[in-house]
Amino acid sequence: MSAQSEPSQVQHIVWDWNGTILDDNDAVVAAVNVVCEAFGRAPVDLDTWRATYSRPLRHCYERLLDRDLDEDDWARVDRLYHEAYRDLLPSCALATGVPEALDSWRGPHAVPVVTSEGGQPPATGRSQSLLSMWFHDELVPLVSEYGLDRLFARVDGLRSEIGGGSKAVHLDKHLGELGVDPGETVLIGDVLDDAHAAEHVGARCILLTTGVMNRSALETSGFPVVDSVPEALARIHDEPA
Repeated sequence: MSAQSEPSQVQHIVWDWNGTILDDNDAVVAAVNVVCEAFGRAPVDLDTWRATYSRPLRHCYERLLDRDLDEDDWARVDRLYHEAYRDLLPSCALATGVPEALDSWRGPHAVPVVTSEGGQPPATGRSQSLLSMWFHDELVPLVSEYGLDRLFARVDGLRSEIGGGSKAVHLDKHLGELGVDPGETVLIGDVLDDAHAAEHVGARCILLTTGVMNRSALETSGFPVVDSVPEALARIHDEPA
């Protein structure tokens, strides 16, 4: 599903978490500003962070802080950000349209949920899963806490100690574990890394403006850009939201 092509038979959705399913922008900016304070940089607002954000995150922070970051610096940035973000997680809410829109995708032809660790869904029927760059051992209980685990055939997060890498390899493995066809899959996320991951595996992509990248940056991907989860699903159905 590119900006030039018509939607086709999508059978599986891979959802991003932060900035897509979870509305965490305030927590993200507050955590970024903890890093800024520690490195002597003035605080930023959401628009500034959106204009700065890119992956790999280490390079993004080097631009933000106007300095090179050695291994110790990067480990400090990672620790400061995640400690602050964890403290702010309880203040975050689900995005507009969640979980209702995800329930509507399941519909009467939904594939039954397997487990949080996943498994292979049947060959027919719609399904959806969650792939996040948030830490796996924290993601799985958080998804359950929000009551969303019932919706997903598989939930995968980051299994390394330090984040900030690309989603592409993780998406390839995620789809392989599920046994779904990338050609019948759409990844719904909020950053260009989601688009790059979808291209890497041959999947479609829809990008949301609800996260940490501005619309003009997202539009450079060539994939559809929409403003909400319900609009993303309407795009798949080729209906007005």
